[in-house]
Amino acid sequence: MFSKINLLIVALLILGNVAFSQVILQTGIWRGALQTSSGNELPFNFMVTDTISGQYITIMNGDERLKVTNIKAEGDSVFIKMPLFDSEFKLKLTVDSLSGKWIKHGAYTDAILPFTAKANRAWRFFKEPEKTRLNVTGRWSAAFGENDEKEKIIGEFKQDGNKLTGTFLSTTGDYRYLEGTVSGNKFYLSCFDGGHAYIFTANVADDNTLTDGVQYAGYTGITKWKAIRNETDKLPDAYSLTVLKPGYKKIDFTFRDVDGKTVSLHDERFKNKVVIVQILGSWCPNCMDETAYFTSGYYKKYQPQGVEIIGLAYERTPDFAKSQRTLLQLKNHFEVPYPLLITGFTPGNGDPQKSLPMLANFKGFPTTIIIDKKGNVRKIHTGFSGPGTGSYFKEFTDEFEKLTDDLLAEKVKTK
Repeated sequence: MFSKINLLIVALLILGNVAFSQVILQTGIWRGALQTSSGNELPFNFMVTDTISGQYITIMNGDERLKVTNIKAEGDSVFIKMPLFDSEFKLKLTVDSLSGKWIKHGAYTDAILPFTAKANRAWRFFKEPEKTRLNVTGRWSAAFGENDEKEKIIGEFKQDGNKLTGTFLSTTGDYRYLEGTVSGNKFYLSCFDGGHAYIFTANVADDNTLTDGVQYAGYTGITKWKAIRNETDKLPDAYSLTVLKPGYKKIDFTFRDVDGKTVSLHDERFKNKVVIVQILGSWCPNCMDETAYFTSGYYKKYQPQGVEIIGLAYERTPDFAKSQRTLLQLKNHFEVPYPLLITGFTPGNGDPQKSLPMLANFKGFPTTIIIDKKGNVRKIHTGFSGPGTGSYFKEFTDEFEKLTDDLLAEKVKTK
């Protein structure tokens, strides 16, 4: 039988182990920075918050707040697992700073970037940016790449003093929430969402011209860009890019879901329903935004009226078990109520069209196929303009829900 002293020692040891396992980061805003192979920093900010159950981190990009709760410590080592994109940080803590690496796990190899962070730094690029009389607020026509590799991009920016927010939009989606500054005649935007790290720099020649732009993506990606102000510029109609091949009115598929159950478009669940087929990948940031839109209100509103959604996932590997693990991360994070199917095909090498041979001119992820009650494909939408795009997001949701209402209103003769 333990004496009172022995019981006290045991209790202290247990409490000591608990305290030892808790992460003790300074609360408040930190400045983190990933390092590229060219020596450039990819900065972002995050906030550390204390709760009764432990600490959590909130990554900040513009108006977005990404909560990260999977934080563990062993001695002076800190391990942070991101809620999406199968990535993690392995770090050392020294009072008010962190150092180590960010690891983004791939199908066969990992991408690793050096990382440092400092507490009590609410600034992103400069503690005291240079005053500027220039203002880049508005819409811009941008060209990314050089020569035959140029891609048309639209920039949407909002500048308030030195503070800069906004995004870039392409035919396949947007770069999500970007945040930065205009310092003197220099333009800076960056973001980090756990799977993607970007920084955009440029010279602001005047209120209508951005020159010598460079985009740094991940560890090695470098793309040149430039832009001119154009308030009326538009991207091609997202419903006009991917189509069905001549002679086709329907699509067809049978794949296994994340639980291994076989699901077919012919299943009774989808009969005489408006069906939304979401072509996605757990690695895709715009797919994340589209999934958030579907699960945050759309499905709850329209499923009782006769709408079903099926997600077709194209993961980085054809291996079912590996794809299952990454897709479950997305499913659990968003509490996805509709089936997510693992196609066994990958994003590249024309695999989406191999798995759905009736499609023509597949452009990218996400792609959304809208099917009417008769099983006919009525629309195919390429890309997704998420909430970081402001008015573009509202325009999409208004149009998409109007289309849903119209299809639900159609009468179908039953035999």
